[in-house]
This record gives sequence, C-alpha cells and structure tokens, in this order.
Amino acid sequence: MTLSVPHQQRLPLAIAALGFLFLGLFLLYPLFNVFGASVLDGDGEKFTFANYVKILGRPFYRGAVANTLMIGVAATITTIVISVPFAFALARLPVPGKAAIIALAAMPLVLPSFVSAYAIVLLLGRAGVVTQWLNSWGIGFGSIYGAGGIILVYTLTLYPYVLLPTMAGFKAVDVSIEEAAQSLGSSPRRTLWTVTLPIVVPSILAGGLLVFIETLENFGVPFVLAEDMPIFAVEAFKLFVGETAPNPSSAGVLGVLLILMTSLVLLIQRRFLANRRFATGARSAPPILKVGPGLRIAATVYCWAVVLLALVPFFAIVVLSFMEFRGPVLHPNFSTANFTALFERSTRPLLNTLMFATLAAIGVTLIGVPIAYVVTRLRSGLAAVLDVIATLPFAVAGTVLAIGFVVSFNSGWLILTGGPFIMVLAYTVRKIPFAVRSSSGILHQIDPSLEEASISLGRSPLQTFARILVPLMLGGIMSGFVLTWVTIASELSATVVLYSGQWRTLTVVMFQALEGGGGGIATAAASTLIVVTLVPIALLYRLIRRYELAA
Repeated sequence: MTLSVPHQQRLPLAIAALGFLFLGLFLLYPLFNVFGASVLDGDGEKFTFANYVKILGRPFYRGAVANTLMIGVAATITTIVISVPFAFALARLPVPGKAAIIALAAMPLVLPSFVSAYAIVLLLGRAGVVTQWLNSWGIGFGSIYGAGGIILVYTLTLYPYVLLPTMAGFKAVDVSIEEAAQSLGSSPRRTLWTVTLPIVVPSILAGGLLVFIETLENFGVPFVLAEDMPIFAVEAFKLFVGETAPNPSSAGVLGVLLILMTSLVLLIQRRFLANRRFATGARSAPPILKVGPGLRIAATVYCWAVVLLALVPFFAIVVLSFMEFRGPVLHPNFSTANFTALFERSTRPLLNTLMFATLAAIGVTLIGVPIAYVVTRLRSGLAAVLDVIATLPFAVAGTVLAIGFVVSFNSGWLILTGGPFIMVLAYTVRKIPFAVRSSSGILHQIDPSLEEASISLGRSPLQTFARILVPLMLGGIMSGFVLTWVTIASELSATVVLYSGQWRTLTVVMFQALEGGGGGIATAAASTLIVVTLVPIALLYRLIRRYELAA
C-alpha cells in the first residue's frame, strides 16, 4: 500500500524538506557542535561538565553573566519607558509630521549600533568634543564608559523595537472599551492606566523581548564601551580567539549559556501571554483624541526630541569623519584625509561588504520566502516545527553561530573556513527569520482560494506560486530584502570571527581601527557604512511611493 500526497501539498512538502536540510546542516549542526565542544574533554573523547564548573566557578565569568543580564534588563526598561509614551502620542494624539517622525524613528534599526557607540565616545569620551567643551567651562563630566554608556546606546538604537509594535497595539484597541470605562466614572488618565495599557501589554512585551535578546548577543557596543567590564558576547569571542585547540570548550560554554538565557526569556514571555487574555473586538483604528494645545505641543516636542537625539550619533560620525585626526586625538580642521587613508590601500573591504550583503540577502529571500509559504499554507506539525527552527536564529548570538561554523566546517567532509562562502552562509542563516516573518505576514492576508483557482485551471503549484503569489507578495519581499541587506552590511559579531585575509568588510576595518587607535579611519569607515545602508532604503522608499502613485 502506498500513501498518495495531494497534488497541492507536493510543493509545500518539497520546500519543507529542503528547508529542514538547509537549517539542519547550517544551523542545528553548528549549534550541536558548540554544545559538544562545551561538554567534551580536551581530547574531544569524553563527556564532562567540568568546563561549566571551571567557567562558572570563576568570579570573572559570573560577573560577565551578571553584567550582561543587568545591562539587558536596564536597557529594556529604559526603552519601554521612553517608547510607550512615544507610541501613544503617535497613535492617539494630534502630533504633526507623524509620517516623517515614524520614518526617522525606524532609522536606528538599520544603522550599525556599534557606530553609534563609537560616536558617543567621540562626543562624550575622555577626549570627546562635548567633554572638552564642558571642561573648558569648568563643568566636570563623568565617564561614559561602562554600564551607563552601554545602556544609553542600547536605548537610543533599540527603542524602535518597542515603539513600532506598541504603536500598532494602541491603534488596535477597541475604543468602545475606553468609552465604557469612562461612562462608569473613570477619568481619561485612569482609563489609560487600567484599561488601555493592559491591552497593549503583548505588543510592549514583544518589543521588549527583542531589545533584551539584542542586548544579550550584541558584540560591538560593549566592545567599544565596556573597557574592563566583562560582557558575555565579548568574553566568548576572547575565549575563542585565545583557544588554539580544535575543541573551543570555554567559548562553547559561554555560547551555550547565551542560547539558554535567550531561550529562557522567550519561554517566560510565551508563558505569561498564554495565561492571559488581551483580545478586543476592534474593527477600526480608534480616533485621535481631542486635547489642549499644551499637551499637543508637549507631545510633539517629546517625539521630535527622542528621534533627533537618537540620530545625533550618526550625524556626528558623518561630520567628524571630515575632521583631522592625529592618532586618537581630534582636531577641528576640515579634511578628507580620513577617506583617503581608508581607500588608498584598497577598496576591497567596501566591495566585500556590498558583495556579501547582496549574496546573503538573495539567499535569505530564496530560502525564507518558500519557508514562509510552507508555514502559512501547510497545516501540520511539520510546518510548526519548521517555523520554530526558522525562528531560532533570533535567539542565537552571531558570535556563537560563527564559533559553531568554525568548529563544524574547519575540517572533515565540508571545509569552508578561510573563504567567503562561510560568511555568506552565516549571514543567510542569521537573517532567515526576517524573510520568514515578513513574508508569512503577507501570505496570511492572501486568500488561498486564489491558488486553488489557479491550480484548478491547470497551473502547477510551482507556477501558481511564482506567477500568482510572488507578485502579490512583492512589496513585502522587497522590504524584507532591503532590511536583510542593510543589517548584513553592518554585521560585526559573526564577521569578526569568520573573516580571514582579503575578506575584510567595512565593519572589520572599523573594528581593527578602533583596536589600533586609528580614529580617522574608523570614522571614515563608519560614515561610509552609514551611506551604504541608507542608499537601498532611499531606493525602496522611492519604489514604494511610485507603486502607490501608480495604484
């Protein structure tokens, strides 16, 4: 007896098989090897948890765990405190220029966070421009290094993670619930605190979760600002670089602990949301509230202040890149010498950045969009498992995944280390969730009857997918492609582990310049990186505007 597969399900099942094969080989296999490195002895033959005892028994690494968690919690709280009023103002108050504010508010998501960290150092560091100006007036300024500076940068660069979903949450609240509360005697302020905010809690938690995970895995910001403070991701990198054996046991321990920490946070969030009901019967966005001129002006000033403050570091980088650096010391003389020094040796890092970002973005699109199709159209446990695995890279630090790639593909049947392909693969795996999430969201809005009608008219499932679904999904696919491209261009945590020889990128150039005290080259590389990431965003915006006008 043979089992027959319905014609409509053959394509999703084939895609699912390929998705499992790719993610199994280039995600689960490297992570398994990281775990194996953490529980094997020095000869790689005997299982032991001595490595965990050795690492966690040292106060230095326990301090790294405590510092990472403390900074993550503090940064998450500050982003929530700043973003929730911001989101409410944009969603419910008559703030002028909302479109421009939202566009500018999203910019920190696609600009490199460690560039912002370096800009903070140039402005508020010991020899920073602002610090020297304050000192000239006799005003002392405390150190920007350490936990305070890291939390500041995380807040300025990650607040859109909370702002955007929370704003959508406020717009989805059923206004009749608020009206009912006020008719029972509740004041508008009390209604906001006791009725509206609790309904928006899932959106706030979703954004806060992304902020917290990003703080756990971020390498660049603590590298610039932590100084002697031990931070998890940085110490994992240092341990990996310092271990010459093929079994990087100590780095593996920190990698496994990082994954466990992020996974635990995900489970806590899901448990909290599963035990509570937040749904309302909203059919349309609630109306803009009628408020006095004082509150309207205050809300407008607040929104613009947050947006512009978050963009100050990037404006500062562009300006300072045209100043004269003598070693690490900045002199206020206009000069293009920094860019000359950056590109006089070779333009290879810039070309590598463009090439890797383009190839990986294409790979993410070709793999992520079909997986999104399976997740939304194939109603089975197989699709649910594939969805979980495709989302897993969100919880894996780039440093950890890169260590897994080196351990897995440095010898044996598939050797990738030392070349460019390993970097493209690592980028592709890290960013697959972007394509899956953005594409599945659009597919949920496309009626499956369109596919059924096409197939009933003689089109194959593959032709239906390519000729019917892809054109309807094109806007979301393009947005996901650009977001993937710009985040890969600014990737540091995986790159700094995987690059070799001639395959340096702009982020590596900046990383090495910061290590060597080359402030001029670092600012020129950062400024170039900002321009590189802004160009595709501007092109996408023009395409979307042209499409809307044509429609």
